[in-house]
Amino acid sequence: MSKPRSLALPPRTRARRLATARGDFAVLDAMPEGERRGTVLLLPGYTGSKEDFLALLGPLSEAGYRAVAVDGRGQHETPGPRGRAAYRRRPLALDAVAQAAALGDGPVHLLGHSFGGLVARAAGSLAPGAFRSLTLLSSGPGRVARPQRIRIRVLRGALALLPKERVWQAMCWLDSRGEEPDTDTGDTPELTGFLRRRWMRTRIAQLAGAGRLLLSDPDGTAELLELRMPLHIAYGADEMVWPPAELAAAAARTGAHHTVVEGAGHSPNVSHPRELTDRLTGFWERVDARTEAGAAAP
Repeated sequence: MSKPRSLALPPRTRARRLATARGDFAVLDAMPEGERRGTVLLLPGYTGSKEDFLALLGPLSEAGYRAVAVDGRGQHETPGPRGRAAYRRRPLALDAVAQAAALGDGPVHLLGHSFGGLVARAAGSLAPGAFRSLTLLSSGPGRVARPQRIRIRVLRGALALLPKERVWQAMCWLDSRGEEPDTDTGDTPELTGFLRRRWMRTRIAQLAGAGRLLLSDPDGTAELLELRMPLHIAYGADEMVWPPAELAAAAARTGAHHTVVEGAGHSPNVSHPRELTDRLTGFWERVDARTEAGAAAP
């Protein structure tokens, strides 16, 4: 998961509720500086939240983009049902489609980080007309690496047997050993308190359901090949959750725009936000240029 290094809201950003046809979602909505060049919807990963994108919102806004990061159903500040069925792939994807529609900006660029990429991929397949492009950030169409699969299984098993507070303590111990990439938050009381609150507020059903999807999701390369929208696969050179070689192979096979952020691990959105912004906006500019050229053709 990503761990923000600061909780300060960037300029032109407000925390609010986004009302959609599928319920209300907690979002961070960053408005662009100057003329708007586009809108991007940001979906967070497993055990994460909209705050994972705080470092990215400012640079995206400065580049002229409205950037909206969302808590999915049952995640942090968005309520969610207790039932298992609510956290299957299709309902989560339909939520993302509804969120894009509720922004009122027409087709938007969609970015999913880690588990959010799985949801974003499904949303793009369900409603390609809702999105201008799809970016999978540190998220592959294939299976997660074996060490992370073991970690997810242990977490799901612990949630079924132990109080949530005990599981939180165990996770903190694992993170202190450096087994999770990009987890150095500085251990300030403010950030530690936030991370614990986020964990305690997230539904157990959401954590169990997302973990189940990560473990059972089949290779989605064929699904990506069928997508009718521009595709971008981006990740850090030190990515640990999905094997980088497999991500590179998926990008080559699908013809996706391919970004590797040097020096970054699983969360370039936290560790390298300005470099990532440059790569994202470069991709979106090419997408928009092709769209305009196509519209101008006789």
